[in-house]
Amino acid sequence: MSFTNSAVREVNCKIVYYGAGLGGKTTNLQWIFDQTPHRDGEKMLSLATEHDRTLFFDFLPLDLGKVRNMTVRLHLYTVPGQAAFHASRKLILRGVDGVVFVADSECGRMDANLEALGDLERNLQEVGEDFHQLPYVLQFNKRDLSKAMPAGEMKTLLSRKNEPVFEAIASQGVGVLETLKGIGRLVLARLREG
Repeated sequence: MSFTNSAVREVNCKIVYYGAGLGGKTTNLQWIFDQTPHRDGEKMLSLATEHDRTLFFDFLPLDLGKVRNMTVRLHLYTVPGQAAFHASRKLILRGVDGVVFVADSECGRMDANLEALGDLERNLQEVGEDFHQLPYVLQFNKRDLSKAMPAGEMKTLLSRKNEPVFEAIASQGVGVLETLKGIGRLVLARLREG
């Protein structure tokens, strides 16, 4: 759930980028960070192993304007894709306001995508979130690969609730901001309702 700080008239929303390991979650956040203006001292926090895989999370705060005279800030997180960090993924989902599922388009990665999607649904249930009520978008990343699975096939296998789907090449920034805007619109619509 979003956190409201009435003293500074600010609403803070948490968006989590979820998916299989090496699918492009951190690459999405890094590209967003590199393309957005920063206040003095503002930085992206990232914890990674020596192999450059996210160990715990990436965190990136973004201002999104105002809703009902309150400043809206998005806090973007990624989860580690490796199965060994199951408890960390569940912890990061606590209090989530929206999820971007980043699917790897490489043909041989569909099993990993499906496993991560099932893991997301189970973890959301365990932290008390209703997957079908939560703002959620799908991103098909790495669309530039020669062995990329057709988007239609990916949608058939991964779509769960007629959610918006975005094609991306996160390493080049293609589709990254469109994905962020898509989840942002859904989160803001939910905020306005509640």
